[in-house]
Amino acid sequence: ASSNTEILSISDPATLASVLTVGVKNTIGDSRVKVTYEPEYVPAVPPPVPDIPPEHLAAMIKATVKVEVLDDNIAYLKIQHIIGEEMAQKVGPLLLEYIWDKVLPTSAMILDFRSAISGELSGIPYIVSYYTDAEPLIHIDSVYDRPSDITTELWSMPTLLGKRYGTSKPLIILTSKNTLGVAEDVAYCLK
Repeated sequence: ASSNTEILSISDPATLASVLTVGVKNTIGDSRVKVTYEPEYVPAVPPPVPDIPPEHLAAMIKATVKVEVLDDNIAYLKIQHIIGEEMAQKVGPLLLEYIWDKVLPTSAMILDFRSAISGELSGIPYIVSYYTDAEPLIHIDSVYDRPSDITTELWSMPTLLGKRYGTSKPLIILTSKNTLGVAEDVAYCLK
């Protein structure tokens, strides 16, 4: 990039974005990367979590998370959406009852993110912390938001609802080309 000075003479922002997209894709080999020019960009604000009856929350959890204990006492946990901090606070007891209490006593775990296409940034510390020790706290990631010029540091959590799976049991993480966004970050952090 430092030797390609002809891009400095491109005056049209949309054309420059297109040229940068091709260059970045070729450089890092990720076909999903796209550079855009959006002068009127306004970041989306997630809607507040509505009050949902417990039975609907349970149905939602069962629809987005598959849990099984396989032969040889191996947990299989397939997650399609990574919930954020606010939702985790609301559904925490249900998560323990329907999922965590089943997988906690297993001797190994398969964490399947192959179909995880959505999630919330604030959910990363929740998931990662279940596979770390309580102390010392671990810097998980730093996420930079360009429009607001704010960097958010994510750290492991010292206390959790329920017990930690720990660091001594084998953890296998499955990903695919369909693993996107927050799930990619969780997989990378756990790696």
